[in-house]
Amino acid sequence: MADDDDALIRVRAVRKRFGSREVLKGIDLTVRRGEVAVLLGPSGSGKSTLLRCINHLETVDGGRIEVGGHLVGYSPKKGKLYEMTPRQVADQRRTIGMVFQRFNLFPHMTALDNITAAPLAVLRQPKRDARARAMQLLDRVGLADWAGHYPAQLSGGQQQRVAIARALAMDPEVMLFDEPTSALDPELVGEVLAVMRELARSGMTMVVVTHEMNFAAEVADQITFMDDGAVVERGTPDEVLTRPRNARTREFLQRVL
Repeated sequence: MADDDDALIRVRAVRKRFGSREVLKGIDLTVRRGEVAVLLGPSGSGKSTLLRCINHLETVDGGRIEVGGHLVGYSPKKGKLYEMTPRQVADQRRTIGMVFQRFNLFPHMTALDNITAAPLAVLRQPKRDARARAMQLLDRVGLADWAGHYPAQLSGGQQQRVAIARALAMDPEVMLFDEPTSALDPELVGEVLAVMRELARSGMTMVVVTHEMNFAAEVADQITFMDDGAVVERGTPDEVLTRPRNARTREFLQRVL
């Protein structure tokens, strides 16, 4: 995807190494405001690592990432880049919501309290405002009647929808989804994907790592296929899923479709 003034995420020549293994080999990615970008590829291809780098949950060993025109995780000084302090990184993450494979809800808090925790502690919102916003979000994800329930009282799909509402409570500019349905029983996948479809229709900028091919075909504006830490192919859903140019992409799709 070409650069333009409406690009919200710019990933340029990003490299990441774990020990002797290079898991990201000079990745480029541009996501415009309001776009849904889907990352596909086999396990170990670097998709989740790239997502974690965008949120600076992993540092990069080369290249740069910008979100909203701001360099993620680093500050330039005298021609060099220096990693931000944990407080600066946390402040920067306010604009980037992330939903993981596991729901990571606080087990001792109700659904409502899980959603209000960050707005109260980080944004210093008045409790009344934070609770009102949390109820709006619970209604948005179809769980208004479950506000007083604890995670152990919720299904996996319900917990994941609470996790999405929790991320939205910070009013992020972009949402990152790292295989959000992979830990769910098959019958619960649809309810989470329905929430994500609604987010896409609302214009939320999203980067999604998923193996849900029908969802990718329906919702994505662009699909990037990765393998062994590199971008193999990128294009529209029709181009990548229906008319892939690369043999590795075709081999992968034959196995999963």
